[in-house]
Amino acid sequence: MLSLLNILHTLDRFDHWLFQKINSEWTNPFFDFIFPYFRQSDFWMPLYLFLFAFVAVNFKRNWWWWIIFFLCTVALTDLVGTRLFKHVFERLRPCNDPLFASSVRLLLKQCAGGYSFVSNHAANHFGLATFFYFTLRNYLPGWTWIAWVWAFAICYAQIYVGIHYPLDIVGGALLGTLFGLFLAMFFNKKFGFANFDTQPTGTL
Repeated sequence: MLSLLNILHTLDRFDHWLFQKINSEWTNPFFDFIFPYFRQSDFWMPLYLFLFAFVAVNFKRNWWWWIIFFLCTVALTDLVGTRLFKHVFERLRPCNDPLFASSVRLLLKQCAGGYSFVSNHAANHFGLATFFYFTLRNYLPGWTWIAWVWAFAICYAQIYVGIHYPLDIVGGALLGTLFGLFLAMFFNKKFGFANFDTQPTGTL
C-alpha cells in the first residue's frame, strides 16, 4: 500500500513538473497567440463540417451513418469523461487549484469551469481522430494519420494555456481512442466504408 502511494506521489510530482515545463518554459509568442483559439469550437468546427461535406460528396450510399457514428463518438466520450471521471475524481484544474494557481501562466481571460481529469477535449478529439483513421485509412492512405497530429495539437494546447495537467490529457486520449476504435470497428463491420459503392448495404 505504501509503495502504491509512493508511486502515485511520484506520478503527481512528475505531472506538475511537466505541466510547468509546457505552460511556463517551453513557450514562444506564436504559441501564445494561436493556442488559446484551440479551446474554441469556432476554430476547429469548420474542419469537421468540411469532413461531413467530404463524406457526403464522395460516398453516395449510407454516408449519413458515418456522420451519425462520428457524432456518437463525441457524445459517448463527452458523457463518460464527465460522468465517470470528472465527477468521480473531482480533480481541480491547475488554474483553479488554490495551492498551485499562482504557478500557472493562464492565457485565457478566465479559467474554465468544471473538473480537470479527464480532459474532454482530449477524449473528444482523440476519439474522432481514431474513428476517422480506422474508417478512412483504406480510402485516404497516407493521410489519415494527420487526424492524430491534429488531436495532439488540440491536447497540447490545453496544457499550454493552463487549463489541464498532462495526465488529464493522457487519460482523455486513452478514453477517446478506446471509444473511437470500438465505434470504428463496429462501423466497418456493418458497412465497410471504403467500399460503400461495391458492397451490399449493411443494416443496424
